[in-house]
Amino acid sequence: MILKGTIFQLKVWNFLKTIPKGKVITYKQLAISIKSPKAARAVANACAKNPYSPKIPCHRVIRSDGKLGGYSGKGGIKKKLRLLRSEKVSI
Repeated sequence: MILKGTIFQLKVWNFLKTIPKGKVITYKQLAISIKSPKAARAVANACAKNPYSPKIPCHRVIRSDGKLGGYSGKGGIKKKLRLLRSEKVSI
């Protein structure tokens, strides 16, 4: 699959592919992992623009307060919750 997006989006989307099934991280943790520690909001925006969901699993990223955050994939936040529950994530 050839990804098309900005350099930052590609960095985020490529990292998303490394999050194991059944695990979640926060937008802030993802930002730190891609060496952009102050870019949690930009990470969330990149996740929102992910056209490859759920193949590239942006549903595995949640807010720092433990809430789900958003999900721009078809089905919205209810779909994000279903995907996480199907991966045995306790939310």
